[in-house]
Formats: sequence, structure tokens, C-alpha cells
Amino acid sequence: MKKNLILLIAGLVITLVFLIFSTKIFESLYYEREFSNEMYNQNLYFVVAIVTAIIAWASAGIFYYAINSVSFSRWYHWLIVLGVAVVLSAVINYIYPNNIFTSDGFDFSAQLFSFCIVNLAVEAVLFIVASFSMRWWSSNCRHTPIPE
Repeated sequence: MKKNLILLIAGLVITLVFLIFSTKIFESLYYEREFSNEMYNQNLYFVVAIVTAIIAWASAGIFYYAINSVSFSRWYHWLIVLGVAVVLSAVINYIYPNNIFTSDGFDFSAQLFSFCIVNLAVEAVLFIVASFSMRWWSSNCRHTPIPE
């Protein structure tokens, strides 16, 4: 029980550090001067980080507690949920900033697409962190994706 609580706290701390340093993390992974300046000026890095973290933790929670089925507890089922989370995050994190940029008269669609590819990796990492943080209390899926 103590190990499980430590893993949950570690996952929450990692996510909080990601949210606090989201601008630095995203700019270190993808930087294009005009695009990055507008993302920073519009505070979109933080919005993208919030969306990414919420989708990662929510989709892991849905897999481990809402679905929580013996017939849906294999590693490839977990991978399907990861794929859905990654795609959903990319779509939302493309559409929202693109609407803001379009309303301001900017066309950053190519840069935003590249940024969303980088965000795919970030979403996958956060989903893995969330999975290993909360899987221990699931009754049927606690051994997914990697058995204890």
C-alpha cells in the first residue's frame, strides 16, 4: 500500500512539474521563433499543457476504473486507450490554438502540425506516468500493461 501511494504522489508531482515548466519543455522540444513567440504571448503553452495532462489522467482513469474489465485488460487494449488519448490530445491541441491564431490573422498551420507531433510524445509519456500512478487500485486491470 505504501509503494502504491508513493507512485501516485510521484505521478502527480511529475505532472505538476510538467505544468509549471510547460513553456520551457515545449520550447526545448520544438522552437520556431514567430510561432513560439505567439504561443507564449497568447499563453497557449499552458493551455496545451493543461489539456494534455487532463486527457492523460482522464483516459488512464477511464481505462483502470470505468472500463476495468477482465476481457479488456490486455496490453494491446491499454495501447488502444493510449492511441485514443494521443489522437484526442493532438486534435484538441491543434484546433484550439489554430482558431486563436486564425482570429488574430496568423497562419501557423504547418508549425502547429509539427508542434502537435511533438505533443504526441508528451501525451504518451504523461499517459504512461498516469497509468503507473493509478493502476494499482484497479481490480481487474492492475497488471496492465506490464505485470507486477
